[in-house]
Amino acid sequence: MTSEQIRKAFLDFFESKAHKIVPSAPIVVKNDPTLMFINSGMAPFKNIFLGNEPIKYPRIADTQKCLRVSGKHNDLEEVGVDTYHHTMFEMLGNWSFGDYFKKEAIEWSWELLTQVYRLEKERLYVTVFEGDTKENLAFDQEASDEWKKWIDEGRILKGNKKDNFWEMGDTGPCGPCSEIHIDLRSDEERKQQHGKDLVNAGHPQVIEIWNNVFMEFERKADGSLVKLEKQHVDTGMGFERLCVAVQKKTSNYDTDIFQPTIQFVATRAKVTYGDNEKTDIALRVIADHIRAISFTIADGQLPSNTGAGYVIRRILRRAVRYAYSYLGFETPLLCDLVPLIANQFATVFPELKAQEDFVANVIREEETSFLRTLAHGIKRFAIIEEELVKSNDQLVDGKTAFELFDTYGFPLDLTRLMAAEKGFSMDEAGFNKEMAAQKARGRKDAATDQSDWIEVGEEAKTEFIGYDFQEADSYLVKYRSIKQKDKELFQLVLNKTPFYAESGGQVGDTGYLDFGGEKIEVLDTKKENDLIVHLVKKLPAQLNTPLHAKINSTKRSDTIKNHSATHLLQAALRQVLGSHVQQKGSLVHPDHLRFDFSHFAKMTDEEIAQVEQIVNDKIMENVALEERRNVPIADAKKLGATMLFGEKYGEFVRVITFDETFSRELCGGCHVHSTGEVGLFKIISESSIASGVRRIEAVTGRKAIDYVNAKLKDLESIAAHFKGSKNIVQSIEQWRESADKLAKENEQLQDKLIGGLAKEYKLAFEQVGSVHFLADKNVAVTSADALRKLGLILVSEVKDNFVMLLSTHVNGKQIVHLRIAPSLGVNGNQLLKELAPAIKGGGPADFVQASTANMSDVEDLAKKLRERFTNLSL
Repeated sequence: MTSEQIRKAFLDFFESKAHKIVPSAPIVVKNDPTLMFINSGMAPFKNIFLGNEPIKYPRIADTQKCLRVSGKHNDLEEVGVDTYHHTMFEMLGNWSFGDYFKKEAIEWSWELLTQVYRLEKERLYVTVFEGDTKENLAFDQEASDEWKKWIDEGRILKGNKKDNFWEMGDTGPCGPCSEIHIDLRSDEERKQQHGKDLVNAGHPQVIEIWNNVFMEFERKADGSLVKLEKQHVDTGMGFERLCVAVQKKTSNYDTDIFQPTIQFVATRAKVTYGDNEKTDIALRVIADHIRAISFTIADGQLPSNTGAGYVIRRILRRAVRYAYSYLGFETPLLCDLVPLIANQFATVFPELKAQEDFVANVIREEETSFLRTLAHGIKRFAIIEEELVKSNDQLVDGKTAFELFDTYGFPLDLTRLMAAEKGFSMDEAGFNKEMAAQKARGRKDAATDQSDWIEVGEEAKTEFIGYDFQEADSYLVKYRSIKQKDKELFQLVLNKTPFYAESGGQVGDTGYLDFGGEKIEVLDTKKENDLIVHLVKKLPAQLNTPLHAKINSTKRSDTIKNHSATHLLQAALRQVLGSHVQQKGSLVHPDHLRFDFSHFAKMTDEEIAQVEQIVNDKIMENVALEERRNVPIADAKKLGATMLFGEKYGEFVRVITFDETFSRELCGGCHVHSTGEVGLFKIISESSIASGVRRIEAVTGRKAIDYVNAKLKDLESIAAHFKGSKNIVQSIEQWRESADKLAKENEQLQDKLIGGLAKEYKLAFEQVGSVHFLADKNVAVTSADALRKLGLILVSEVKDNFVMLLSTHVNGKQIVHLRIAPSLGVNGNQLLKELAPAIKGGGPADFVQASTANMSDVEDLAKKLRERFTNLSL
């Protein structure tokens, strides 16, 4: 069976068992502070397990895109080195929400594996939870009894809490699990050692392929376990491992999931997979990483320096490093693999195929940028090498190795390789110490302690009424405290609220909650696992008191103007630039709006003006809002509503329309009743934020009027300098031409001055020891550039064995230029740090540019330089 047939067989099997087949959720997580990415098949259904979301289908099956590279499941450095770890992987799963339990889950697992996939029964083993006295958890007798119906009792193994009690994280749904393992070793190997002894022992060919989790508990923040109201089944079968078993391979990378990519890259690199361990690892790293990179970008996460974006950038750079270091690729490669991956997964994950060009361009720019960084790092290593040789040292210290890793993206193995080639050793302990310190700083900055929810009122799903009302009577359902950076705040959940929780780019509402006269300010409103959470500084004195919730109506009014304007903006951009324009991010704030969109060229002034005019025309038309709630997703698609890639939509959606021929989008945010309320729309900037992604920032309403008035005031101030002018623009142009002419004349005069100074200084060199020495703390020039030009002339005249210290006073500080002839073999950077640490600067070994606030620092440096070179022998 091909991998595509294997996946289809799974979904068809569970569809025959009355399961609803649902599409994969986006791999990038929103509205869940505990996750950056979907890291398990059950993650999209966590709210159902917790009771925060109603059960629409009691039985569900799917194949889910997952990513594990950070936090508890940090497997990144293993990926490619072994043959079974991955960053992105598919998790096949079937779920029962309060429907069937252990009997059916176990029976169907056995039926699918042995009758549909025809795996050899004698190669299969199962594990059941042995219990845990510390947690007061009993042996899973029920699961054991069910397995005895299908498999020899000698193949039913007891597993401890580590292996057979599944928990998503420190808190959340959990329960005992029953794993299915397969022994893929040869018959000869199996005769020598029984497979049951290798289950969960880390053997690469005795692997777990399916895990049946029986969700019975919720882990609380205090570590206690609470029984869930309903019992659920959550199963996960690693698609890549299943393909290994069905296709009778010994490695995930030998299956038809990865081989097309591996062979493509191997052909391009002119290597053969299987011939060399180092190139094999590189090929596996690339084949794995390109999937993770491509699908996360397609789901809306661009590479960046923070959060989830930084994780993607790390993965991408690791792939580039392996391609560069072991396969010899010095130009972008990964971007060329996107069409291959897009076509391979077009039927199951069509979102990548739909954005193939965009994803490839983003990756290409990231690759190009990082290859430049690698080149800079190699130059930095050359300097390190030079310093080690001169100091007769053979050790690359840990701090230096970490600098190469942190600043230039060099992995430890690349630094180790380069060091070994030069005969140096590595201070790996020092590197690990620096790495641990950085991780500790990151954990401290990100650490948030949360207590368990404390129930106050009757448990209820919060009703959001903020589309229609700005205030409401309500009561407190539950609360908890959170601590971050030694600051305690509280999160409140109400039974009914007009407060909009931050979502879809729109910021959360602020306002106050009035508990019988005690007003408590709401600092922000967030959505967490479908709960609307109100953030406050303190709790009310009386928790059970009925409350009145009221939003900040001025802030909401300004915010909705900007939100509706983003809809008009997107429609206008598509009209002016083309239908390829897709939203890639947005921020809707009361003070401004930000809209990121796909487009591969800088917008011209004419295009910006045209977009702005179209939006303002729609505002002046005062188009009424057409809002449709609870529209079936299929009907919304028929209406032609714009949808976002990477957004998880339910079966029913909200459709926002401003003129059915102009703007119709799926949106859960708050909007004006008619476009005239926006008042005025003004674009204030257009820029690039990534390859193929542009950003527009704009203001509306009062902020737009303030912006225009400020610009008019600036224009009036400028006009005051040209009194009597009938054409201010022409007058400014004439003034600029005159200023350019004067600047050119000034430059010519300064060049003559520098030429004269150079003649004087050429005669001023002294013989100090074996060098030509010149030091002047007060050179008669007025800029650092003039000082540089003077130095260049003197270098061309003196040529060898010179030391030159030139300094001048510019804008309140002393500019310092230190030039040392390369023939002397002295590193100017090191020398400056040693002799004058108060003078800060840097540059190549033969030319250091620096500055200081004190003339005395320059005088001391001149004196020490003279002393140093008096005793230097060549």
